[in-house]
Parts: sequence; C-alpha cells; structure tokens
Amino acid sequence: MKTEESPAYVTGREERRPMSPLRKRVAERLVAARQQTAMLTTFNEADLSHVKTLRSTYRDHFIQRHGTPLGFMPFFVRACVEALKEFPLVNASIDGGDIVYHNFFDIGVAVGSDKGLVVPVLRNADQLKLYEIDKAISAFTEKIKNNTLAVADLEGGTFTISNGGVYGSMLSTPILNPPQSAVLGMHAIQDRPVVRDGLVVIRPMMYLALSYDHRIIDGREAVGFLKKIKEYIEEPEELLLEG
Repeated sequence: MKTEESPAYVTGREERRPMSPLRKRVAERLVAARQQTAMLTTFNEADLSHVKTLRSTYRDHFIQRHGTPLGFMPFFVRACVEALKEFPLVNASIDGGDIVYHNFFDIGVAVGSDKGLVVPVLRNADQLKLYEIDKAISAFTEKIKNNTLAVADLEGGTFTISNGGVYGSMLSTPILNPPQSAVLGMHAIQDRPVVRDGLVVIRPMMYLALSYDHRIIDGREAVGFLKKIKEYIEEPEELLLEG
C-alpha cells in the first residue's frame, strides 16, 4: 500500500520501518484492552526491608543449594498467589455473560525484549517454591534471548505481574492482558523517609499499582487485594519461606 510522500522539509531526516509481527500483535492487544475493558488502577506502597534482609540472609544458601540467587520476583509471585486465593474474582475472567473462576494459578510475568514485551506464564505457580520460580523466570529470559520461546509459553495466564522497576520506573498504570481481569505493576525500590512507631526512618519502599477490570472487580476488592500483597511482602517470613 502506497503512502503519501514526506514533505520536502523532512526528506532525508526520517526513516520508515515496518512494525514487527510481535510489535503489531502487542499494539492490537493494548488497544483491545483499552476498548473492551473498564480499566481502573489503584495504588499502594510496600516496605521491602524484610524481603531485602531475607534475600541477603539466604542468598548464598540458594546459590549453593539451587544454583540460583534469590530475586525479588518470586516473593511477589507467591504473595499474589496467596492474595488471589482470598480474592478469587481477581483471578477470574469474563466470557460473554459469564464469570469464569479459575481454580488454578497460572501467573504471567512480563519480560521486556528488543522485539517487544512478552508475557510467559508460570504454570501452577501455587505449587512452585521460591527457587523454582526464580529458575523458571531465568529459563524464560534465556528463551527470549535465543528466540526459542514457544507460543504455548505465552498462553492461558490468569493474572500478570509487570516489573517496570527494572527500567527505573517510579510509578505507572499497567495495562490489562485480556482476557485476564487484573495486572500488578511493580516499580523501582527507593530509600524514602516513612513514619514507624512515631519516628521518621528510612526504608526501601516500592510503589505498587493494580490495574483491574471494573466490570468484574469492585474497588473494595481491588484495594483489599493490593493491601494483602503489601502485607505479605512486608511480613514474608512464615508465608513465603515455607517449604
């Protein structure tokens, strides 16, 4: 299809390249998410002091025993799974006039690549230990680098986690990944002054954002779900290190 020629004043100063199939697909899904859902976003913040301490304490143990360091994402995956159990609508989807409740937890983890954003899925994440989550995410990253990620790796997720913090993002509104009804956005960790027991102290804080489809999830449920994530991340010992 022929396009109009560029005006003379921009000739030689622009370059036109076709979008890749992946970028086109991502663009289509983003537009669909905006047009076909009633998307809202609610925000909170979490103190990562305990998670950072646990990572430091158990890092060498994880490397020696499992061959992988303990990243932040496994904590959030486990926290999301437990919160989804308490708020099943956040793990559900709309199909026509029905609400489909998913009695399993296939968690998509958004990963950026030079070809665009892809969301491989951790199957049955509720059955995975922290180190297994870490290894699975590392394996997906390698597949993306080697261009060996299969379509099956991207299908069937019930909930998504997106970590814009790895790029330095302080705050954003993540976009839904249809037909899922919610997505959690993680952001950069920054030392900030907060009040604890009447005293101003410095803590490693992260803003959290939950975008959700208001057609199926009410504000009360969205806020409650995000508060659960905050609680699990701030007090992770018993919940996230079992087994």
